[in-house]
Amino acid sequence: MKQITAIIKPFKLEEVREALAECGVTGLTVTEVKGFGRQKGHTELYRGAEYVVDFLPKVKVEVAVKDDDVERCVDAIVKAAHTGKIGDGKIFITSVERVIRIRTGEVDDDAV
Repeated sequence: MKQITAIIKPFKLEEVREALAECGVTGLTVTEVKGFGRQKGHTELYRGAEYVVDFLPKVKVEVAVKDDDVERCVDAIVKAAHTGKIGDGKIFITSVERVIRIRTGEVDDDAV
C-alpha cells in the first residue's frame, strides 16, 4: 500500500479530486499549505508599497491506495494538475506499513 501526497495549485483541486474519483479513490485528505520551490515566491504591490511574498499558497492532497493503483492515480493527478507553468507542484509516493479503519477494525487493503 502507498500514500500519494500531491502539492498542487489551489485552483486545480477540484480537477484533481474528480480525476481521483474516476480512478476509484473513495477518500482523500486536503490541507491548505504554504511553501515555495524553484519559483521562490514573488513581489506584489499593496497601496504603492512593494513587498515580497515568500510562501505561496498551495494545497496538499493525500490519498492511500493499493500498490496496483499507484501509477494510474499518479497519472491522473499529473494530467489534472498540469498547467505547464512553474509552481505546478510535486507528487511524493511513500510506503504505508499498516492502515486501520477505526469504525470497523478493518486493516490494510480492506481499510482503504
